[in-house]
Amino acid sequence: MSEVQHLSQLLRRAAAEIPDHVALREKRYGLWRDITWADYLHNVEAIAFGLAALGVGAGDRVAIQSENRPEWLYTDLAANMLRAPIVGIYPTNPVAEVRHLLTDSGARVLVAEDQEQVDKALELVEQVPHLEWVVYLDGRGMTDYGHERLLSVDELVRRGEAHRAGDPDLLSRVDAERTPDDLVTLIYTSGTTGPPKGAMLSARNVDFGAAIFARAPGMFGTQGLHADDVLVSYLPLSHVVERAISTWGGVRNRPLVHFAESIETVVSDLAEVQPTVLFAVPRIWEKIQATVAIRMANASRLKRAAYGLGHRLGTRAARQQLADGAPNLSSRVLFFVAWLLVNRKLRRHLGLAKVRHALSGAAPIAPEVLEFFLSMGVLIHEAYGMTENTAVATATRPGHVRFGTVGQTQPDIELRLDEETGEVLTRHPGNFVGYWHQPEATAEVLDADGWLHTGDVGTWVDGDFLKIIDRIKDIIITAGGKNITPSELENAIKASTFVREAVVIGDQRPYLTALIGIEFDTVADWASRNRIEYTTYKDLSTKPETVELISDIIRDANTRVARVESVRKFRMLHKELDHEDGELTATQKLKRGAFAATVPHLVEDMYAGSTEHAGADLGRSG
Repeated sequence: MSEVQHLSQLLRRAAAEIPDHVALREKRYGLWRDITWADYLHNVEAIAFGLAALGVGAGDRVAIQSENRPEWLYTDLAANMLRAPIVGIYPTNPVAEVRHLLTDSGARVLVAEDQEQVDKALELVEQVPHLEWVVYLDGRGMTDYGHERLLSVDELVRRGEAHRAGDPDLLSRVDAERTPDDLVTLIYTSGTTGPPKGAMLSARNVDFGAAIFARAPGMFGTQGLHADDVLVSYLPLSHVVERAISTWGGVRNRPLVHFAESIETVVSDLAEVQPTVLFAVPRIWEKIQATVAIRMANASRLKRAAYGLGHRLGTRAARQQLADGAPNLSSRVLFFVAWLLVNRKLRRHLGLAKVRHALSGAAPIAPEVLEFFLSMGVLIHEAYGMTENTAVATATRPGHVRFGTVGQTQPDIELRLDEETGEVLTRHPGNFVGYWHQPEATAEVLDADGWLHTGDVGTWVDGDFLKIIDRIKDIIITAGGKNITPSELENAIKASTFVREAVVIGDQRPYLTALIGIEFDTVADWASRNRIEYTTYKDLSTKPETVELISDIIRDANTRVARVESVRKFRMLHKELDHEDGELTATQKLKRGAFAATVPHLVEDMYAGSTEHAGADLGRSG
């Protein structure tokens, strides 16, 4: 492998070579503001000297809790200039989790976005002894705030200017001391089975991962990520993939990165920006599909007919392309007619008109969802990785796509399946250093030969395409001794635009059951069109008509699996699952343990033969 390229060095090189080119664009008050590469470097260095003025040096941790905005990147790279690792905290993290992350990491400085995040910080600041400073980015609503450890980003920059005047060569000296083993970041795991652990990624890890993301075929098409690409940064920057794209890949390959005005405006901003590369977790792709379903259900009869015909033609073309491995003359003609009928306007409205490469990762996605987007001419490539291997392992490549798999092994990566358990193991320079202050936990996943034990069970399809079966810990063993992987059935149920959550249960039980959460927007639209009155989420989800709607969806999903693997009963959830309530991770993954603790009455109701709660008995499945 070539010499490690450090992030701050890549930023300086871009600012020197193309200082007046636009690197970032931020939307404020409805207008896009350009930030050139020269501006980018200037702002990063201003924050770096400010942090140095607060006493931050090599090895010190700097935490940031904010939505996506340029200051996230400035802080990230400023800390890197000082050889200080960044700790990303999701804006939705409740106070208890923020306390754990700050305490565990020993962060000396927290950069908080606004009043909401500052309130969390001030609630716990006296309980976190290492935390010396809280720097806020947006001072609205904070005129009367006063605390000895609180200061604005403007004050931080002023202190930095004074520090630079007294020590102008600081950053040059730090640069001279860099090593490939420098710790770049602590990325805390989602904590689906316990308190989050800090995964340590080094400069070598980040350089390797960013190189794979930026250049390897599959991640971003045959061309990789390049300077002509247009991106919208909207997934949390605390997550390894968004960091790898917007920050690490950004300074390496120099695409134009846009920041939406707020998370609520992302849909309209996608339509306005029309990105060329779009990465989304399955939940986002499912939400887009649900949005189309609602729009078409309320369209005029003529538009519904045109959409129906275009969708059928697009689906035929998609299936032909998948069967042949690439578009042929017949599928091209069908795609073109579907494009004329509906997809041209639909893709522009959704922000997909110029997408040359779409990517899904971080969780399984249903093949039905992939087929839906391919019917529009948008081929979503799947990628597989995790925080502990810098998110690189496999990806589907242009011309080499198998729905239901996460593609083929990326270049320079070793990947094998454990002969006994089928667990996916990876070995490459992106494998993490270990868990922060947890050598025992590190030894459980990173063995003496350098193999990372991912905790995922996989199998090979068509020789070299990897299919992820499930997490080892999530595999169900029924009372009859049958091993069942719930994720495939859960995804089949969630492929419906009416279902948001589907949790299959059955470990040490005589049969399988499920807990279902509705997709409120689409079910509410369906109810309105069918003149079904409701008041709240709970009221709508427990209506007999809604229960029957879900029953039909589960019956259809049951036809795709063996009888013993089908769902016999289900119950409706009474609320939407939420990160702040501890039921979901910030990336919308289910925390099964925490979730199970909140619904034991629903589970026991299904196995006790009761009908106390809304749901249905679908009959014996085998």
